[in-house]
Amino acid sequence: MNIAKDRRLPAGIYRVTRMRRLNQWRLMAVACAVMEAGVMAAEPAAPGALRAAIEKSIPLLQETAVGTSEHRECFTCHGHAMPVLAMVEAQRRGFAIDAGVLREQLDHTVADLERGRKRYLEGRGQGGGFIRAGYALWMLDEAGWKPDGITGVVSGYMVHDQKADHWRNTANRPPTEVSDFTATFLALRSLDGYGTKDQQDRIAERRRRAAAWLRRTKVKETEDGVFRLLALKRVNAGKEEIAEAARELQAAQRADGGWSQLPGEGEKSDPYATGSVLYALHRAGGMGADDESYRRGLRYLLGTQHADGSWHVKSRSKPFQTYYESGYPHKKDQFVSMAAGSWATLAMLLAVDEFSGSGGKGSP
Repeated sequence: MNIAKDRRLPAGIYRVTRMRRLNQWRLMAVACAVMEAGVMAAEPAAPGALRAAIEKSIPLLQETAVGTSEHRECFTCHGHAMPVLAMVEAQRRGFAIDAGVLREQLDHTVADLERGRKRYLEGRGQGGGFIRAGYALWMLDEAGWKPDGITGVVSGYMVHDQKADHWRNTANRPPTEVSDFTATFLALRSLDGYGTKDQQDRIAERRRRAAAWLRRTKVKETEDGVFRLLALKRVNAGKEEIAEAARELQAAQRADGGWSQLPGEGEKSDPYATGSVLYALHRAGGMGADDESYRRGLRYLLGTQHADGSWHVKSRSKPFQTYYESGYPHKKDQFVSMAAGSWATLAMLLAVDEFSGSGGKGSP
């Protein structure tokens, strides 16, 4: 049974035993950490090393999603969308996830969209604009949430402005909420998943305009390049256009195997940039996990994972929300770090199945 699709299940049925389940996941993570020394002695990009890293990361991401929901009534890109995308991808590849935790995050997200229904109908959206709405719908679609009234309302918001040639970011919270390319991909992805029959003419026109904008607009940082590549694939751009966008991303790989968020010799690689680039190169650029660039990226990610299963990225955003502990480490850097951990886990998940000869069914 697909719990994400079975909306007859009571939303709170899993809450009674949630802490017991999370404690069990923590014990499993400790066991994996004990095994890690032997695993890491093997080839760093071998399936065993990747599986060990994933099995340490997933319980922490689940705990983070629960903690975010307990502290925030609203949906968040870093605390809900990214961990859930990693959880769903892990489930596809045979990793154990907590189905109750997954369902709770989907219900939490839909409830938040419902609270914004009036604003979506008016074409104003919620705080975070197209990026917030787009991450929510991408997450729901990947998890198998069936189209319903609120998803149709939100997709209508996406095509409300028929004069725009792309979708704009309205926040300044780098790297997740800083790029018009991110907003544009997320809108296109959402419309493919939840655009209604009545919206199809408007969707087609917006796709046509967005494709032209993507072809002529240059990227400034890694987030731009990642989501430009994903968006070009989404609008069915030519093979050479997609290949060139992928080459530009690949060319920015650093000597340590990672990618940095910003260009320049003084910038350092980090797991957010590295994981998101590998995801885009694989899903949209056609790069296999056996490509040397991909393997170097995986070695970087394996080498930067902490013993507790997390990755750490320093925040570039100015804090404006009340501080809280989500369950993910690294204190004031926890929001971008949980997104980084999700991207890193996704990049590893894509590689695990390719090495073992099977493939996942997710889509960018």
